[in-house]
Amino acid sequence: MFIPNTLEDQKAMLAKIGAKDIKELLAQIPQEFLYPALDLPQALTEQELAAHVQELAAKNKPLKNFIGAGMYEHFIPAAVPALSSRGEFLTAYTPYQAEASQGTLQTIYEFQSCMCALLNMDVATASHYDGATAMTEAALAAHRITGRKEVVVSTLLHPHYKEVLKTYTRHMGISLVEAKVTDDGVLDLEALKAQLNDQTACFILQTPNFVGHLEEAQAISSLVHAAGALLVAVVNPISLGVVQTPGEYDADFAVCEGQPLGNSMSFGGPGLGVMTAKKAYVRQLPGRMVGIAKDKDGKRAFVLTLQAREQHIRREKAASNICSNEALCALNAVIYLTLLGPKGLQEVAQLNLERAHTLAEKINAMSGFAVNTKTPFFNEFIVQCPVAAAEVIKKMAAKGIAAGYDLGRLCPQMKNCLLVCATEMRMPEDLQAYADALGGI
Repeated sequence: MFIPNTLEDQKAMLAKIGAKDIKELLAQIPQEFLYPALDLPQALTEQELAAHVQELAAKNKPLKNFIGAGMYEHFIPAAVPALSSRGEFLTAYTPYQAEASQGTLQTIYEFQSCMCALLNMDVATASHYDGATAMTEAALAAHRITGRKEVVVSTLLHPHYKEVLKTYTRHMGISLVEAKVTDDGVLDLEALKAQLNDQTACFILQTPNFVGHLEEAQAISSLVHAAGALLVAVVNPISLGVVQTPGEYDADFAVCEGQPLGNSMSFGGPGLGVMTAKKAYVRQLPGRMVGIAKDKDGKRAFVLTLQAREQHIRREKAASNICSNEALCALNAVIYLTLLGPKGLQEVAQLNLERAHTLAEKINAMSGFAVNTKTPFFNEFIVQCPVAAAEVIKKMAAKGIAAGYDLGRLCPQMKNCLLVCATEMRMPEDLQAYADALGGI
């Protein structure tokens, strides 16, 4: 980090406020909370630093990635970063002044249009921090619409999403209830029917769920609406190339993590929160919504139709005060979807489906390992291992393979369970290499 103040500047500022040094300035902060002094090496020139970084980078050992669990490795066409990194997009600021931000507003409008088409919903916001944030905002909207104070979620909702939901609702008087699942890793519909009541604001359905299984969305939707509650669908956007869309099973809100749509994993972020809804609930959506109007000369103009942030006119009546737009990630998503088109997305989804099922069949044919292939899944599945999953991951890494996610990290009873993902990035030879490496354990 570059600090422009010289030692003379610092001394002058300290003298102005009557402090003899930095330590005296920070005296009111307990010592245990102060960051220890940095023991930095001597500064390098730019050339020396570049050489040092290249030397460090050469030590990386890339692994064939079979980890999913919420962030997914997909092929990103070269046109996506080439276009989104143009200066007009990369340096653009928040489009408060519509007359000076027509390009940015148009890209957001196109993003909203793509998300409505992809999820088969009526309206979409400009985007949110990530999928977990979008899901939580949908749950809060359901609470405001229904006046009810209970949110029901599946036990197999992504655990990180649950944590975000708990954080938001902790002091709002909203109770969270977990719906039971069967031994096959899907919702128990009879138990869900019994858990829904006149205090249920919404049910949050994730399909594919955290362990990759596809839920009976249509049946669940009917149960939820029969109880007078709203349905919030959490989906994998790539899966919509081959499975039912939220609009088809009458979801009231549909959200997803948009990272798979032309955005790299980047060690876990940034994400892209996609939030869509039925038109009847548009006033409950947080964030921004871009629409089309006409200027005084009758020409097409893009405008911020909805601005529900606290610093705008609604202030304390705003739907949320945490609703920043992930503009560049959203731009990547709209470029990606435009390049693929409906047929291309379907082909990518089909490849994911085929590669995952091919790998599952190879693993099932091996002694000691088992995959539940009776329950439909998309590109992710659980492997029951004869030893701890952590041990499998360690041994596979030595063979150049990132084997999957250790479910024992979340639940000690599942220490022998490995969550494995295969996207279109994994070629047939990669699948065979995985099976061969696993067979040697």
